[in-house]
Amino acid sequence: MGVQAAPEALAASQACDGGFDPVAYINEPRWHTSRLGLERIHELLDRLGNPQDGLRFVHVAGTNGKGSTCAFLESILRHAGYCTGLFTSPYIIEFSDRIKVDGQNIPEDDLLRATLEVRDAAERMEDHPTEFELMTAVAMLHFRNRACDIVVLEVGLGGRFDSTNVIRDPLACVIAPIDLDHTGILGDTVAQIAAEKAGIVKDAAPVASAVQLASAEEVIRRACERCESLLSFVDADSIQGTPWDFSYKDLEHLRLGMIGSYQTENAALAIETVGLLRAQGFSIPDPAIREGLAQTRWPGRFELVSENPAVIVDGGHNPQGARALADSLRLGFPGKKAVFVMGVLADKDSRQMVCPLLDLAQAFVCVEPPNPRALPAGELAALLQDACARREPIPVECADGFEDALRRAFALAGEDGIVCACGSLYSVASVMEGLRSLKTMRC
Repeated sequence: MGVQAAPEALAASQACDGGFDPVAYINEPRWHTSRLGLERIHELLDRLGNPQDGLRFVHVAGTNGKGSTCAFLESILRHAGYCTGLFTSPYIIEFSDRIKVDGQNIPEDDLLRATLEVRDAAERMEDHPTEFELMTAVAMLHFRNRACDIVVLEVGLGGRFDSTNVIRDPLACVIAPIDLDHTGILGDTVAQIAAEKAGIVKDAAPVASAVQLASAEEVIRRACERCESLLSFVDADSIQGTPWDFSYKDLEHLRLGMIGSYQTENAALAIETVGLLRAQGFSIPDPAIREGLAQTRWPGRFELVSENPAVIVDGGHNPQGARALADSLRLGFPGKKAVFVMGVLADKDSRQMVCPLLDLAQAFVCVEPPNPRALPAGELAALLQDACARREPIPVECADGFEDALRRAFALAGEDGIVCACGSLYSVASVMEGLRSLKTMRC
């Protein structure tokens, strides 16, 4: 039995906290640690009455594409008539976009009420929860309060010890492509990382997986055998066409709402997951799949945000993401080169990230993402200059902030050119703010 605050006590707490800022509380630097483990989130949710136990989940892990796969799934389920919850990270444009119900960000009043309830429980704990654990608890309360039919739940980091793995009996577990990332925490081989990601697999819960590297596939298969879980892999040979005219298995001439070349693989993974849900009796007709895929929007995933010049924003933040970005540029803008506005985090494999982009680069403008782990722009510039040392030189500049970076990039690209802002999801909001400032100045 969970320990839950009495309604009158909660109301009194809220009445005394008229100036309480839920975002500031959750974002307090002292909670910003990566302490993997499930003890704190179990205790926190138990104190809140275990809101997650009354919900049904599709749990999604992986290295690349899990956010897009979540977005496709949520849209399909919503178009099938279900009340959907969606929990993702990090936030892209504003804090509240991490928690959505029926495609809408959590309202400010709901965020305030849920965070106050979570705070009251967290402050009574000897080991205070981390920022992500606080967010997970807020999300569970909101989804319960809104009586969601299905929640699409994205893993924050890894899987086995991620706070989202507190859930029991998911409807389906989904594993997007696995590659090297967060090697200091999850392991320095694909197999080690796959073991952490496959930690979301539960007894008898069906699993849908993207096409994986051989070492990751072997780990996933073993995890499913141990849990006696049905395993379904995306059939790579059945993925046909482009985001504008896409077919998978018996579904033909689909149109995707996201135009990155890699989105066909994410859409195929979403369709495989739909098959697992249909087998459990969920009514998800083909028209819901078609409309759901066509209407999916997800910021910072090869997103065309402006024209003259064309401005692409892509949050790919590891070598696999950079290769996917390069493929998307070749598909969407054949024969053209781009000015890259690039900012990366210091704990990423920056050298391997820039290599796929060199042949497509007209120039680079380096900038520092708004994150404590950011790689200084000067260090990224030095890395780029070293990477270009044995080839035709590519101009490399450093910028003081994103508005300055975009201004420089526009001058280099010209009205008929391409500007591609990339390297980190944490940069997307700053890019959009910089674009708005420049447009205001032009007007």
